[in-house]
Amino acid sequence: MTSLHDLSARTIDGTDLDLAAYEGQVVLVVNTASQCGFTPQYQGLQELHDRYAERGFAVLGFPCDQFGGQEPGSEDEIAAFCESRFGVTFPLFAKVDVNGPGTHPVFGYLRSQRGGLLGSRIKWNFTKFLVGKDGTVLDRYAPTTRPEQIADDIEAALNA
Repeated sequence: MTSLHDLSARTIDGTDLDLAAYEGQVVLVVNTASQCGFTPQYQGLQELHDRYAERGFAVLGFPCDQFGGQEPGSEDEIAAFCESRFGVTFPLFAKVDVNGPGTHPVFGYLRSQRGGLLGSRIKWNFTKFLVGKDGTVLDRYAPTTRPEQIADDIEAALNA
């Protein structure tokens, strides 16, 4: 695979989605969790999505339960939580593994393109990957990086 656009993923409502649908857009892929200390980042992610959507930007949220069991709910419960607590309208996907033998291909690709402090492994919930219009990974951000801190990089990618 040569880009994110070569992959597909199941949406939170169970529909398979070819990520080529995001070709020509800038996306921020995030592994999320509903019971994490970083969960309030959903608000900032939604604000980025709202701010840049008309210019060809989307946040793609991938719930993950690999870190402290902080995403124990079903897809329906996760979707309801995100909508009711944070007004999330950006695309959410079915729960995935981001590390280990069951790593979802999306995160296998992202990790292979941008390592982090622990090599290619995902350190924790809310690790973020900025992907350019051509589907290649532009940058990786730690869980502690607040969504608003990525705005300048999103601007640059949208203007590229």
